[in-house]
Amino acid sequence: MTVETKKFDAEVGKILHLMIHSLYTNKEIFLRELISNASDACDKLRYLSQQDASLMDSAEFKIVVSLDKEKRQLIIKDNGIGMNKQDMVENLGTIARSGTQGFLESLSGDAKKDAPLIGQFGVGFYSVYMVADKVTVTSCKAGEKEFWQWESDGLGEYSVSSAPFVLDTRASVDSLETSKTGGSQLKPRPRETIITIDIKEGEDLFLDHFRLKQIIKNYSDHIAVPIYFADSSGTEIKLNSSSALWTRSKSEVTDEQYQEFYRSVSHAADKPWLTLHNKNEGAIEFTNLLFIPSDTTFDLFHPDRKRRVKLYIKRVFISDENIELVPQYMRFVRGVVDSEDLPLNISRETLQHNATIDKIRNAITKRVLTELKKKKTDNRQEYEIFWKNFGAALKEGLCEALTDHDQLIETCLFRSVLTGRMIGIEEYIAALKPDQNTIYYLSGESLEKMQTSPQIEGFISKGIDVLLFTDSVDDFWVSVTNKYKDYEFKSVTRSEIDPSQEAQDEVADEENKPLVDFFKEVLQEVVKDVKVSKKLTESPVCLAVGAGAMDIRMERFLLEQKQIRSASAKILEINPKHQIIKKIQSDLGSEASTDLVKMLYDQACIVEGEPVADVAGFCKRMNKLLG
Repeated sequence: MTVETKKFDAEVGKILHLMIHSLYTNKEIFLRELISNASDACDKLRYLSQQDASLMDSAEFKIVVSLDKEKRQLIIKDNGIGMNKQDMVENLGTIARSGTQGFLESLSGDAKKDAPLIGQFGVGFYSVYMVADKVTVTSCKAGEKEFWQWESDGLGEYSVSSAPFVLDTRASVDSLETSKTGGSQLKPRPRETIITIDIKEGEDLFLDHFRLKQIIKNYSDHIAVPIYFADSSGTEIKLNSSSALWTRSKSEVTDEQYQEFYRSVSHAADKPWLTLHNKNEGAIEFTNLLFIPSDTTFDLFHPDRKRRVKLYIKRVFISDENIELVPQYMRFVRGVVDSEDLPLNISRETLQHNATIDKIRNAITKRVLTELKKKKTDNRQEYEIFWKNFGAALKEGLCEALTDHDQLIETCLFRSVLTGRMIGIEEYIAALKPDQNTIYYLSGESLEKMQTSPQIEGFISKGIDVLLFTDSVDDFWVSVTNKYKDYEFKSVTRSEIDPSQEAQDEVADEENKPLVDFFKEVLQEVVKDVKVSKKLTESPVCLAVGAGAMDIRMERFLLEQKQIRSASAKILEINPKHQIIKKIQSDLGSEASTDLVKMLYDQACIVEGEPVADVAGFCKRMNKLLG
């Protein structure tokens, strides 16, 4: 028998070090993770057998847990898909594909906060080293005949070898027998995996069969695969109800069972913020058991934007990848969907462009949005917590052409300048001034800066509310969804905006013409235009953009992303009633007035977060003024 010894990749080594040194206090979660993996192995074989019936034998799927107290061993056995040598190296020896670096970067050092990350980042198997001195995995992949054995103490290396074993029907690790004839007279059974855990000294809790039964019952009662505990006589006692939770009626399911199922599908320790358990009947029949987490999911803004809702067909697990059961902007939703209207032998490629999947997604989307609107009305304080966690992702749907924009906007919350609170779109409209059909907004990096922005002075003075946008996605969706019903969204940075709605004062315009011309003469091509402002009340100047031009923050974002080459010239709005502007007007053409014009333009750039083109000149003028 040839034994190959390999080193774990660097990142796995770091994780194992953390596990072995007991960073996590809730050590019993390792059992949940291993049983969940065993259940997934059974689900995977059940799916593959739809295309190749030869992979299955007559044995029913099951997971068996047993103890050998003398050897201090805990044994977990399943008859799922199994593993060959390559699977062991890829799945147990390296997990860089599973976001390991992200896992390491997410660790806070707080055991309660870090424990849920184990399953989320695909490192669940390694949690066993919280309680194990050594782990041995013996397995034969369905459709193959050779057993392989993986073994490691978690200290940096692992070995893989061809296992000279065959298995009998007993569940204990003692059922591993060496074939003296090299296995030629006995046929090894396929689809078997046995995980043998050598329990550390001081972790005797996991050698107590009463405690193990309790842990399994608490964490895994909803697992669809039967879980048994085999006692010393070989008698197998069933521990879980093994009925898919989503197939039961709501009245049969307790809150605790919902919570454990949520934790299993999400690999998270928080409680679900919202649970949606529905059976859809009619043209399309499906059952959904979906959850919205209480805490922000770790991968919410990961570039992959993966959705994590599992698809079952007639209780057979199909996939949780590349299937659009929920729109991308609802990627924080966790749970399962079980369809009665899809064939079991459907390929995953076909599922990506399937009309039934489209109808299921549309029905689920509508249901989720309806529940969110109801929650927003019934419990605003609780809804604001949800919005803080997932609002930025939800607003991504407003950028998509096929979204029902009005329905989605009605779930949104925005910061109000006048009230200082988060309000819904219907609250904003209820407070509109007579004849106002515009929803005004200002986008920026921080609420504090926007609340003191010169752009909103005139609106506040007139009692007109302005919505403050701080998420990056806000700059994109308002260019796609620029209307809600009969109301148009407009940025207050537009030069044509007039909060006073007063008729044009031609006399005042004529009086200010020399002042405007002087500003244009001093600034020349630096600005696109100079105009008398209709919204400034306290500040002397501000930057603005013309109708149809790109918003200031959007342009800055595209510059940072190198999507455009250079910034466009802005419009400078001036406030003739401000004392500094009056000072300039009283001394047009002087060197002092020229310096003040340049100073005011630089000041407007600073307030908007725009770069000052001539920093040295700005400092020189500032020093001259101070002197």
